[in-house]
Amino acid sequence: MQEQPVIALLYDFDHTLSPRDMQEYGFIPELGMEADEFWKACDEVREKNKMDNILSYMYFMVKKARGRMLLTKDTLVKMGKDVQLFPGVTTWFDRVNAYAKNAGLNPEHYILSSGLKEIVEGTQIASQFKEIYAASFVYDEDGVPVWPAMAVNYTSKTQFVFRINKGILDATEDRAINRYMPQDRRRVPFTNMIYIGDGYTDVPCMRLVKSSGGHSIAVYDQDRHTADMLLREGRVSYTSTANYEKDSQMEQTVFAIIDEVAARAKTMRMHQLAVEEAGVE
Repeated sequence: MQEQPVIALLYDFDHTLSPRDMQEYGFIPELGMEADEFWKACDEVREKNKMDNILSYMYFMVKKARGRMLLTKDTLVKMGKDVQLFPGVTTWFDRVNAYAKNAGLNPEHYILSSGLKEIVEGTQIASQFKEIYAASFVYDEDGVPVWPAMAVNYTSKTQFVFRINKGILDATEDRAINRYMPQDRRRVPFTNMIYIGDGYTDVPCMRLVKSSGGHSIAVYDQDRHTADMLLREGRVSYTSTANYEKDSQMEQTVFAIIDEVAARAKTMRMHQLAVEEAGVE
């Protein structure tokens, strides 16, 4: 029996599935800081040391926590339970999965985030993702962060799009991901991808997926200025409110894309059958 084609939904996390940056729900309040104060301090660290933006916030988290709170992998994971989600997110995956499977597709969900993997792993939706690609720490024998293991910024996010495309999901596998692979041997064609993000940090992924024949959606909460700008600039094909409830604009858009991908998969199978019957080599 022929394996069902995969349709992959790739999500940013902060301001895409959740209204705020994930550190603002548990970590920053526990430090006794306001969110604006924390991020301003991270920017100062970045500018002073000429650091990558993601590495600067990871460094500042560890530094600021020292002597103020016990920061371990377990505490970061536990902070995930406090992360709030946009309306409908908790039931979104079951609805998408059911619709895609009914259309003859195999749905997969992935996170591509500059936030912390450990916090995402503690959220109530963590089990819905085939892979969570996000920033993470190296921990010592006591579970205390001692060094960055992964820093995912707006450009490095694109490597994970290619990993999903080729089916090489292990983030430590560098040789295979860079080897040539014919398009017809790639596990998830770009045309079967949907990238969902909220802003300019998602632009490289949005552009890559869209220009390769896939679908990119810019979401917004209340202010739609950035989403509309991304649409006008040709970075995305669709915009939507960050509402994932049944019959929402987001659901209607994604379901329409699923219909398109399923129809393309069906006509491709019909073409392949015709070629086989005609004996074309």
